[in-house]
Amino acid sequence: MTGTLDTSGRATASVNALAGEIVDRLVAGAERYRLAVSRGSLGELLIDAGAKVAGGIDAGLLLTEICLGGLGKVTLSPAPGQKNWPFWLTVSSNDPVVACLASQYAGWSLSHEKFFALGSGPGRSLARKEALFQELPYKDSADRSTIVLEAGAPPPEAVVAKVANDCGVSPDKLAFIYAPTQSLAGSVQVVGRVLEVALHKAHELKFPLEHIVDGIATAPLSPPHPDFVTAMGRTNDAIIYSGRAHLFVRGSAAAAKELAEKLPSSTSRDYGRPFAEIFKAYKGDFYKIDPSLFSPAEAIVTAVETGETFRGGAIDEKLLEASFG
Repeated sequence: MTGTLDTSGRATASVNALAGEIVDRLVAGAERYRLAVSRGSLGELLIDAGAKVAGGIDAGLLLTEICLGGLGKVTLSPAPGQKNWPFWLTVSSNDPVVACLASQYAGWSLSHEKFFALGSGPGRSLARKEALFQELPYKDSADRSTIVLEAGAPPPEAVVAKVANDCGVSPDKLAFIYAPTQSLAGSVQVVGRVLEVALHKAHELKFPLEHIVDGIATAPLSPPHPDFVTAMGRTNDAIIYSGRAHLFVRGSAAAAKELAEKLPSSTSRDYGRPFAEIFKAYKGDFYKIDPSLFSPAEAIVTAVETGETFRGGAIDEKLLEASFG
């Protein structure tokens, strides 16, 4: 089963099929990964990765790869020279537009009564309910699907039915994986969006997505916190103040240089305080925060057709310490 991209005519594998293989690994290793696996009222597969179970970093790494539709690699390794927070996540993809924007981006609003969550993962590319997909030629075809929720509870029956209908799969072929931001797995998968936010910012800057041919990004593993706002702030700060993204692009050197200069979070009017403080200052209204803040601290852009590399932004260790410490 294959999906289709892209304006260059390249075929891309099915993100739902690839992610499904990783889901099967989680289910088979549920005890090892400290997960709870069950079936819901409509037969949907439910995987608790951190709400009522411990979950963990390993589960978070696989959860991030599921979000990427199986088109990305996520690793955790020491970062030389980083004294206080030495372990960093690295996310790479040779198909970053599909992996990050058609799959990983948390853009599908799912709600029913008191339940609300943003859906992430490959199911989005089957449903294609978001305006973003009007600009993404990729459309998947698969008989199973997966949605990841940054939530502390499974979705209600009405949401399951809606997702199954919109994705065109039967509920028993649908998997929901959920973990709150305060959990280890939940915090890992949010920090694991460091490449995705670079792609999203590039899109907002009107850089041609078809010119982005490869990408890799890294950010420090944030320590979890039982308070939601604090936990959310730390995961965002890991990217905003210490994330580093390297994009490889076609096109002119001038366009690559401009992207490197405009991509970093420091271009935002809201840059300069821990995210939790910014969030509270806007009284918890995400939509009042300058969208350009959501990007890596440092950008490296290589123009593959000229061999030139350009840089913008810088890591801010003091602000990271203010958040993590």
